[in-house]
Amino acid sequence: MWTEITRPKYERKGLGYSSDLSDPEWAMIEPRLPQRNRLGRPPKTELRRVVNALLYMVRTGCQWRQLPREFPPYTTVQHYFDAWRDSGVLQRINFELLLQAREAAGREPSPSAGVIDSTARPANALDQQGGRVEARAVSRGRAQYEPRIIKHDPRE
Repeated sequence: MWTEITRPKYERKGLGYSSDLSDPEWAMIEPRLPQRNRLGRPPKTELRRVVNALLYMVRTGCQWRQLPREFPPYTTVQHYFDAWRDSGVLQRINFELLLQAREAAGREPSPSAGVIDSTARPANALDQQGGRVEARAVSRGRAQYEPRIIKHDPRE
């Protein structure tokens, strides 16, 4: 429920898109990005605009070529995305922000337990004897699945 205290905290005035980073959000992400090389031509593109373009794509699901004109060219955004993905920057930033959010919520930085749902198995999983496992509904109403092993002949 919105109150007079919470509304200003989450208001996003002055941002072009709802996915754009606010100044405090950018202050958290900027130091975690790799430093630019001081040699060569100075870059024309601000990293904040690149990150905003990536967040816009995640939020809207648009294609690279469909990025609005307010963002850098899609080839520039794609170049930074590929470089950050391949070097592990995006994964590291995600992990560091996750730890920071858990600590801010008063929880341990890393989870102490996990939950594994043993009733869900992928349809193309193989059992120990080499048969494929398929799930089929065994009752009407609420879906309940029972794994069924189908023997697969490797000569097929």
